[in-house]
Order: sequence, then C-alpha cells, then structure tokens
Amino acid sequence: MTTIHLAAVTNAALPEGFGGSLLRGLGAIVLFAIVGLVLMLLGFYAIDWTTPGKLSSLVREGKPNAVIVTASGMLSMAFIIVIAIVFSSRDLTAGLITSVVYGLVGIVAQVLAVRTLEWVTKLDVGATMETDKFAPASVVVAAVHLALGMIVAVAISDFGALFAAV
Repeated sequence: MTTIHLAAVTNAALPEGFGGSLLRGLGAIVLFAIVGLVLMLLGFYAIDWTTPGKLSSLVREGKPNAVIVTASGMLSMAFIIVIAIVFSSRDLTAGLITSVVYGLVGIVAQVLAVRTLEWVTKLDVGATMETDKFAPASVVVAAVHLALGMIVAVAISDFGALFAAV
C-alpha cells in the first residue's frame, strides 16, 4: 500500500520549468487582453466616427437603434480581433504584432464595407440612430455589421493560415 502511495506522490510532481511556463502564459494572456481592449476601443471609435451622431451619447440616452447598431458593431469587431489573435504567430512578440496589424486592417475593412453597404441601400442611419422609437432599419444595419465582421474574420483566418504556411 505504501508503494502505491509513493508512486502517486511521485507522479503528482510538477515538471521542471512549470512555474516559468505558467508565468509566461499569464503574461501572454495579459498582453493579448490589452491588445484586444485597445483594438476594441479603436473599433468603437471607428464606428462612432463613421456613423452619424455621437454613439456614446446616443447609447447613454437609451436610443434603442443606437444601442442595437453599436452592440452589433462591437460584436463584429470582437469577431475580427479574436480571429486576428487566434491566427497570430506562436512567437509572443510576432503574435502581438500580427494581432495588431490584422486587427487594424480588419477594423478598417469592416468600417469601409459597412458604410458602403449603408450607402448602397440608402438607409438614413443618422435619423435611425437618433429616434426614440425602434426602427427596423437598425436591425438591417446590425445584420450588416455582424455579417461583414464574420466575413472579415474569415478573410483574416485564411490569410493567417496562408501566412503561417510560408
């Protein structure tokens, strides 16, 4: 019985270098979280800057259409940023750089694509955002945000996979 107990204690020992690996992993998580937060903030301001009306004010005022469009825009930015991080390099420094670059390119592509589709559909986004009453057009704008966020995210994943293969 003692032999089994000793074998269990021996197998429970942590591998050499475990603490260092754990600390490096925690550091990477913190750094990627900071990169993600900064990209989300940039994404919000990109949406705010290119959308008629002051989004943060409209959201604080509880304008339902502004809330719908802003939330969908943030979710679409999150898709892009998550995929940018997933397909970043395994090297921490290179991974942080590729995440930032893919994230920034994705944000620009997302904003340009959404604004182009809004222009083509001739939606009055400004009036929609400022009304106190729910407007079905806000769901269309939200759907465009989400759909294009997924498209840009997949484009990043394909490019990231190609880049990693080179």
